[in-house]
Amino acid sequence: MKLIRHSFIIIFLFLNTLTIAAAQDTAEIVNQIVHEATENSHLEELGHHLLDIIGPRLVGTPQMQHAHDWAVEKFQSWGIEARNEQYGEWRGWERGVTHVDLLDPRVVTLEAMQLAWSPATPEEGVTAGLVIIPDVSNREEFEEWLPNVEGKFVMISMHQPTGRPDYNWEQFATPESFERMKQEREEQRRRWDQRMFRAGYTSQTLPLALEEAGAAGIIMSNWSQAFGTNKIFGTLTRSIPVIDILLEDYGMLFRMVKSGADPVIRVRADSRELGAMPTFNTIAEFPGTEKPDEYIILSAHFDSWDGGTGATDNGTGSITMMEVARILQQVYPNPKRTILVGLWGGEEQGLNGSRAFVEDNPDIVEGLQALFNQDNGTGRVVSINGQGFLHSYEFITRWLSAVPENVRTHIETDFPGMPSGGGTDHASFVAAGAPGFSLFSLHWDYWNYTWHTNRDTYDKLVFDDLRNNVILIATLAYMASEDPQKMPRDKRVMPINPNTGVEMAWPPMRSPNRSGGF
Repeated sequence: MKLIRHSFIIIFLFLNTLTIAAAQDTAEIVNQIVHEATENSHLEELGHHLLDIIGPRLVGTPQMQHAHDWAVEKFQSWGIEARNEQYGEWRGWERGVTHVDLLDPRVVTLEAMQLAWSPATPEEGVTAGLVIIPDVSNREEFEEWLPNVEGKFVMISMHQPTGRPDYNWEQFATPESFERMKQEREEQRRRWDQRMFRAGYTSQTLPLALEEAGAAGIIMSNWSQAFGTNKIFGTLTRSIPVIDILLEDYGMLFRMVKSGADPVIRVRADSRELGAMPTFNTIAEFPGTEKPDEYIILSAHFDSWDGGTGATDNGTGSITMMEVARILQQVYPNPKRTILVGLWGGEEQGLNGSRAFVEDNPDIVEGLQALFNQDNGTGRVVSINGQGFLHSYEFITRWLSAVPENVRTHIETDFPGMPSGGGTDHASFVAAGAPGFSLFSLHWDYWNYTWHTNRDTYDKLVFDDLRNNVILIATLAYMASEDPQKMPRDKRVMPINPNTGVEMAWPPMRSPNRSGGF
């Protein structure tokens, strides 16, 4: 009996020693991550090259290809295997100079930008007057008016009653004045929506109808509700330019047309069509030493809209994952599980790159331990949702326990949470039943200031918050790799949809659009 008790004591002490040693190893690795992230950060250098030198990364442009090639070269310079994997083709297009001048009743250069995939003007530009979409009773009346657009630039956006964001009104206006402005804005929006509805066209079909009627071009203003900031999207016109003009200048032109001042503008928009261009995901890889067929994925989309330089959407996520990879190569070069970095293409067109990767790599999806995705701005991560996986609490809590207190203290968690829709790339994996997690950040006015706007530039990055995220994600990746268990894929029972009376569905897995934009 004494011998058995003695054996138990020896085994207990041995296991306890192993546990202490493992904890010491973890603490040492995390300390190295923190030191490298704070004392030898490459974030500023990566951000400068990606955002200032390469610039915006619209899918199908030479800049997008330049970014993919640069990322592979950078990974390889750190001793990390990397490659570009083609998943399809997209309409190739390259932006040139956009120059818009008011010529009459006075002369001034306006702040404006040609929309993506918009046709170019002749080299000398186009000089013409402007008209506003009329307030008609029905489509027949609009069709009667339509010949008036011939040779004119047509203004199709609502005139905003204020150029100040709401927080400015909240700070300085009287409550009565603020409320009056909001009511006026809502009434103008309602009337404008009715105007468009009675014309009988949608925002997609109206530009084509104006083009067919002989318009010189289309002028719009997608205001983001923030100072000097416009949302930038794409267009489907075939022969005339579509120009987005900033709120301040657009409002001035709108008022001139309404007052009968008959403004005249000159537009020069240079761009060129490139035909079908290959589209890629950039993949970097640390082969696993013990469980090479199980995977951790560091996920961010690499493409952007091109009004700004795609800094917070999603340059921040991209350089964060690149920096995490660089640091792990230094402090954890031989992971237990294979660690992949996925810099996805075509996210802005419907998660095309990540959906294609899921479709093309079922073995990786099957072996996925966890995917960590970052795609909503420059702020420090403050929220993690378990995406409906029943064991997410057990695993993510365990992994978070190794994260330094000052990094994890402001993170709120929701377990098991609910699977999110198709907003960003983790959803491609969740839809396939694999544990993908989006790391939600403080927004820093992301939604109304930088998201898809012409102000999404390097100067909006907050590098202290990005370093915080590097430490968090590198630690989570290390812990997920070392975990002796693989996360189970049991899902929560979805609630009943009150409209249909049946269980709500998980996000559907759709096939990617591998050839588009034409």
